[in-house]
Amino acid sequence: MKAFTSFPGLSWLAILIHIELIVAFTSSSSTSSIKSCAQKPSTSPFRRKHHSAVGKPMVGSIQSTSTILHAYTPPEASEAKARKKPPYPKIGDLVRYYDLDGGKSDGEELVGKLTFLQKSTSSKSNGPDGEPVVEWLAEVTELENVGEGYFAEYPSRKRRKSKLYKLESLSPVIGSYVRSEDAFKVPTDRMGKVLPLFESYNLEGFQGPAAVPVNTQVIENDLKNYKALKGKLFKDALLAGLFGTIIADLVAGLDIALVYFVGAIAGVGYLFFLSVKTDTVASPDAKLGSNVSNIRFILPLLVLVGISFQNLVTGGVSPSVDNVFDSVTKEQFGAAMLGFLTYRLPLFVSQLFPIIGESAGIVLPGSAGIAMQMARDAKESMGGPKKKDIFGQNLTTVLLVSGPTGCGKSELVEKLIQDSDGRFVAPKYLDRIVDPIKYEQLEFRDELLQQDPTGRYGLTKDSLLNSPGKFKDQYGQELDKIVVIDADVELCKKLTKLSGIRIVGVWVGLDALEKFEVRIKEQIESGAIPIPEGESAEIVRRTKLREIVKDIEYGIVSGIFEFTVLNDDFENSLMELKSAAEYCYQ
Repeated sequence: MKAFTSFPGLSWLAILIHIELIVAFTSSSSTSSIKSCAQKPSTSPFRRKHHSAVGKPMVGSIQSTSTILHAYTPPEASEAKARKKPPYPKIGDLVRYYDLDGGKSDGEELVGKLTFLQKSTSSKSNGPDGEPVVEWLAEVTELENVGEGYFAEYPSRKRRKSKLYKLESLSPVIGSYVRSEDAFKVPTDRMGKVLPLFESYNLEGFQGPAAVPVNTQVIENDLKNYKALKGKLFKDALLAGLFGTIIADLVAGLDIALVYFVGAIAGVGYLFFLSVKTDTVASPDAKLGSNVSNIRFILPLLVLVGISFQNLVTGGVSPSVDNVFDSVTKEQFGAAMLGFLTYRLPLFVSQLFPIIGESAGIVLPGSAGIAMQMARDAKESMGGPKKKDIFGQNLTTVLLVSGPTGCGKSELVEKLIQDSDGRFVAPKYLDRIVDPIKYEQLEFRDELLQQDPTGRYGLTKDSLLNSPGKFKDQYGQELDKIVVIDADVELCKKLTKLSGIRIVGVWVGLDALEKFEVRIKEQIESGAIPIPEGESAEIVRRTKLREIVKDIEYGIVSGIFEFTVLNDDFENSLMELKSAAEYCYQ
């Protein structure tokens, strides 16, 4: 300290040297710490993520905190993006594709929905192993561009535009159904072009749509029924043609009868070529079958050409293009066309016969009609509870219990289901939460038959047509379970318009309007019937009574209720309802 005091210049020099030593020591410590971070991973989670995101350690540079945070990328997102592959195609996907018919050099950009996938084998190009190359074709139904990235299905009144495209030329698109617009919202750029999820599908290892479990026995039975129906149509058409030929021979002579017979043979040929188209639907030969089946349209023309040439040859006139049809007489033309259309006669008869048979018992007078009806009922009861419509299709039996407000039908239905040991069941409702897309589509199309007060559950046609299962009766015989519907008048009107169901109707009511009035008053007082704001209990009571009168009028004039239960005594009414329900198995 004394030296520093004696020599002021040296003191300042010592201070400067001391400061340089401190700076040098601090710099070396900082450099060593950076190197240690580069050589071994840090225990800090932030630095570990930063290394994996950047890909190399920080050496020889010091970055600010703001720079590091700006460059940070979550590793989960990077790994997911690296692993993500295009999806396999499936029916119902939205796709972007280009149609060269749009007038643009690169095609018109369209959005559509996959409706069918078909495998196509090309024999012209073979793979490395010499086997034919398999290509996938997709039927795409175009969606209408309604603007602002919304694409909607064409309404039923407009013809749908569907075409086949190669699957590798389609790009999957993510779309969200917007109920308010009744359209799918797809992502687009600023120019309005569609942004696909991927440029193409993943076709590596693609074996087609996911297989759905199929009952082979049902398919075999359907094929047998189809072949039997096709053979019956051919046989009936040929027999009708032979019968018509005999009638034509008796009425107009042999020459006209032969013309009629040739026309009838052409009608059978029409059915044959039509069956060719039906047999090849949804098969690799669908296009060929459709082209071959078009021959049926020229069969009548060929018949007339044959008749004309026959007339010209027998008449000594050389046939030519100018007079090819001039020699066909009106009688020959009429006979040929009637013969050709004879194949339709068995179809009309087969459809009208069940109606005629049902009404025959009404037409026959007195005991003859009653006896015929009893014989028909006995024959149907031998076949079990299955019923068929006029086209021979099986109908699903439904027990419909209806009645006006306050009649107590809901309590009767619940008790009937509880006491039936599984024979009678309530319908299964569609859940909005489980299947929201289907629910909203049916709701928008007004195809929901009924909704619960919460709006979550809806009654659909499938709820009634899908079999609820079977049960064994006391004799060990398996019978179908019957769906029981507790319906108001509005639901009854909808059910009568459905096809495929057989309704067994039960009307529940009271024997006096005063009893309805008493029950409505009790329900209003208990709160079961709410009173809207601004209205009085008396107004609600009168409104309900008017509705009850209208419902009773419908129950009388609708003609769909075979049974009536007057619910004055609950136990007796329940017994009557159970007796009426047994009719479902007759």
